[in-house]
Amino acid sequence: MIQLKNRHEIDGIRKSGAVLAECLLMLDDFIKPGVSTWDVDHMAHDFITRHHGIPSCLGYCGYPNATCTSVNDTVIHGIPSKKEILKEGDIISVDICVTLDGFVSDSTRTYEVGKVSDEVHRLNVVTRECLDLGIAAAEKKNARMEDISKAVFNHAFKENGYGVVRDYTGHGVGFDLHEEPEVPNFVSPLMPNPRLRPGLVIAIEPMVNMGTWKIKDMRDGWTVKTADGKPACHWEHTIAITESGVEILTLP
Repeated sequence: MIQLKNRHEIDGIRKSGAVLAECLLMLDDFIKPGVSTWDVDHMAHDFITRHHGIPSCLGYCGYPNATCTSVNDTVIHGIPSKKEILKEGDIISVDICVTLDGFVSDSTRTYEVGKVSDEVHRLNVVTRECLDLGIAAAEKKNARMEDISKAVFNHAFKENGYGVVRDYTGHGVGFDLHEEPEVPNFVSPLMPNPRLRPGLVIAIEPMVNMGTWKIKDMRDGWTVKTADGKPACHWEHTIAITESGVEILTLP
């Protein structure tokens, strides 16, 4: 069941999202060659708790850390490790969820570690553009979920030839980490296509691969990698549909 939010509840998610956004900005200066993914996770955990938030991922369905740190060919749910050291040319997607006063926000950013190749940089730029286009599509009058999906899929695949992950989607958020509805990054007649009504709060999150859209699950039960070993990018914002338009809730 889709749970619409009132003004007070959206304000709570907005405050949670501001903490999350500031955390991602802080990591922009921290992420560099020689830093481990465990260091990234520790910094994020410390920042969130110092700002009176709770890292929502920690313990969620047994997940062991505060963040998901997905490097290079890891699409999502990479587990932070002291042994995984970032090096020049890597990319790392950091997925963070924050609970503040009972309200949950969700956002992801892909960081370039030092100087990356032109093709990897292009993948990152296009994935961020997919997020922006998905948000813009939600602004359309009488928009439906499929408008978001089309905007992301057309830019990633039809215009740039990238693989768009189909096994995982965006989702509702606010009271819990994952709520209805699903927010696909591809178009399918089998997917629900609800109208985007005021009070709807969703996480739009393009997951775009340089090669195939297909993925493989690792034995740890969490890590998801590209099937062909090519790089993947992931960008995400939590947005609210309001009477006056769309508001991005995970901005500083």
